[in-house]
Amino acid sequence: MEKKPHCVRREFPPREVSSLSLALLFVAVLLLNALLYLCLNKFYISSGRAEMDSNVCSFGYFKLGAAKNCSPWLSCEAINREVRKLKCVGEGAVKKVFLSEWKENKVVLSQLTNPELKEDFLHGLKMLKALQSKHVVRLLGYCEEQFTILTEYHPLGSLRALNETLHIPKYKGMNTWHRRLMLAIDYVSVIHYLHSSPLGTLVMCDSNDLDKVLSQYLLTSDFHILVNDLDALPLVNRSAGRLVKCGHRELRGEFVAPEQHWPYGEEVPFEDDLMPPYDEKTDIWKIPDVSNFFLGHVEGSDIVRLHLFEIHAACKKKDPSQRPSAQEVLDTYRRVLTLLIREAVMPGAREML
Repeated sequence: MEKKPHCVRREFPPREVSSLSLALLFVAVLLLNALLYLCLNKFYISSGRAEMDSNVCSFGYFKLGAAKNCSPWLSCEAINREVRKLKCVGEGAVKKVFLSEWKENKVVLSQLTNPELKEDFLHGLKMLKALQSKHVVRLLGYCEEQFTILTEYHPLGSLRALNETLHIPKYKGMNTWHRRLMLAIDYVSVIHYLHSSPLGTLVMCDSNDLDKVLSQYLLTSDFHILVNDLDALPLVNRSAGRLVKCGHRELRGEFVAPEQHWPYGEEVPFEDDLMPPYDEKTDIWKIPDVSNFFLGHVEGSDIVRLHLFEIHAACKKKDPSQRPSAQEVLDTYRRVLTLLIREAVMPGAREML
């Protein structure tokens, strides 16, 4: 009787397989972390947001559209000769805004409407010239004699239309928690820039309610934020004992900081001369409310809010001196973004280990 050959099954020692798998997994996790770091680093340093990128010209010059060379800011003569108004797209207390055209480029022409507010208009122009950076709308020219300012056009308009924009089919892919958190980071980056600007510590005073705040900023086509209106930007100078007051009227409501409220009660009529001044920490108080708008109600936004709860609670401290700086808020936002993206990239890594 012929014997059937025995099949010999060779097995690798379980320990060797386990060690090999862990080693490969460890390498994969390291590579994913390195890739995540490089991507986030690229986002913060470049992604069209570098402090000095290829689109930045020397002071007094600008580059627009596909132009290769920088052009000097347009003068009164050049604006009158080369800029053509198309239609009025907005009007505020200080100026009227026109969508215009310059050399086949859409631009924005702003003109003073109330002569009594010409000082505010000229202050805004002064700030716009001095603060040109990745955080501020690009200045293309101006004419002080005619109270006219020419700036870059951004078709998505102000942040007031953010939610409507994100419901347009073209932009629905942007309506995610991480893109919304990036917008909040952009906003806090602007506040940090103003608080540490080349001119000193500047306070964003046109911010007495959420709608007013959103109207001061533009949304770019690549979904970043630029500050657009700098008419009310007073300077804090602690060494000289100089604080600020946002306007000459009584401010009410929970949106403004406690120190911006009239401190003497209803029985004492408001008097501007008796109103105590304050510093840039009023901007910090408002950050949680503005960020809450940015985060919206998309999937994952509540998780972001949970991670930001502690820093937002600190922003709402009644004592301004106990609130964090804009830099501290910005650092926290960036850490939360990094953490949450890492968890999204490697959701099963812990289970595998």
